[in-house]
Parts: sequence; structure tokens; C-alpha cells
Amino acid sequence: MAASLCRSPNPTFTPSITRSSLPTAPRFLKFPNVSPSPAHPIKLRPLTAQSSRSTESFATPRATATPSSSSPSPTAATSFHGLCYVVGDNIDTDQIIPAEYLTLVPSKPAEYEKLGSYALVGLPSSYTTRFVEPNETKTKYSIVIGGYNFGCGSSREHAPVALGAAGVAAVVAESYARIFFRNSVATGEVYPLESEGRICEECKTGDTVTIELAESLLINHTTGKEYKLKPIGDAGPVIEAGGIFAYARATGMIPSN
Repeated sequence: MAASLCRSPNPTFTPSITRSSLPTAPRFLKFPNVSPSPAHPIKLRPLTAQSSRSTESFATPRATATPSSSSPSPTAATSFHGLCYVVGDNIDTDQIIPAEYLTLVPSKPAEYEKLGSYALVGLPSSYTTRFVEPNETKTKYSIVIGGYNFGCGSSREHAPVALGAAGVAAVVAESYARIFFRNSVATGEVYPLESEGRICEECKTGDTVTIELAESLLINHTTGKEYKLKPIGDAGPVIEAGGIFAYARATGMIPSN
């Protein structure tokens, strides 16, 4: 840009091009109308269940429960009953399923079952009670109770899958690592339920408990105490359907195969 300076005690900058001489830009861009015609039809690709991030499908829907009502609802009236296995805070994905077992492919039924046999095998030696007994693929503990930040660590989907394969229906924790919660919902393996207090300090491994999803309640029949849980919300129907893809097919979001 050309400019001139005047030599004076207080020099000023005087541009040779004024603001009014600049071309004005349009306030908006106008695009031509495009409408389909027989000569130039618009083709849309149907949404499918395949994704570039994950194409893995698992053997069977996992988070099985006993429905107390046959009609579907936003919060499925579902209950779980069984023995609980209690862990502490910061249970990470390496403790849930160590990296050495990630070569197992959950979409293969035999390997899916084997994956369950290694669930929580990475817990430290202070946990004297085995979650899954040696030479077994299923656990007798259908509910896991934990502290805060359950499922921290890596983003491996194998963590909730291993728990589901072992026979776990629900995990109740004070809080979750976001990726574990999301993977639990997406795979439909387990219900990740949040407690309103530190239930892990009041329940013991081997206690008989019942979870009532509709009432957001955990009942410890061994101690006679009841604990309020946070509602599972919109994630409930997705898990009940068997995962995000199964839910999308059931609701017509994507075509059924």
C-alpha cells in the first residue's frame, strides 16, 4: 500500500488509499438452488452399522436381566439379583483385563468365553478372593461394586466385554472413567450404574444384593440396607437392546440385516 509521510514535529501516517475506495464484500454468499431432477437425481447412501472406528461385533447380547414388565419404557423396569464382588477406587482397565489377553477376538464365541475367564485377573494380591475360579469361564458374582474412577486407563472395549463375558450384569461405582462408561453402553455388555455414596465401603464380597433399575435402588439382603442409585437415563434402553447398533436397528435408525 502506497503512503506518504509529512515531515512535521508530530508526523502522521496518511494512506493514499481511503477506506471508501476499497471494494465492498457481500454480506452473505448466495448459492444456486439445487433440486433433484430425473436427469440429475440426488443419491443418498443409507447409514449402515459399519464404522471406520470399530467394525467388531460381539457374540451375543450380554447385559441380561429379569424384566418386571413386558412393555418397554424409557427406564426399563429391570432387576438384577445375585452375589456382589467388591473392589476399591481407581480400578483400571489393566486390572479388569490385562493387555496380554487383548489378542482374543470377542466376535469369536470360543474366544469371547475365554476372555471372561480373565476378567479382573489383574487385581493386586490384596484381593484374596478370585473373581473367576481357575479353569472356569464364568464368575459367581453377577454384580461388581466399586469406588470412584472405575475403568480408568486405556480405551479398550475389552474391559466391559470381559466383565460381560464372565457373567456380570451390572457394575455399581461411585464414579466412572468416561471411556469405560461409554464402552459399556455401546457394547451393551454391562449396566454402569452410579451410586450416591460409597457403597463399596458398606458391602462385602459375597453379599447377596438386588438392583432395581426402575427405582434406582440397590438392596443388600445380607445387611438389610438399601442404597439409592443415580438413574441410568437414556443409556438404559441402549444397553437393554444389546448395544448401540442393536438399539439403532430396533428403533429403525439403521436398516436391519
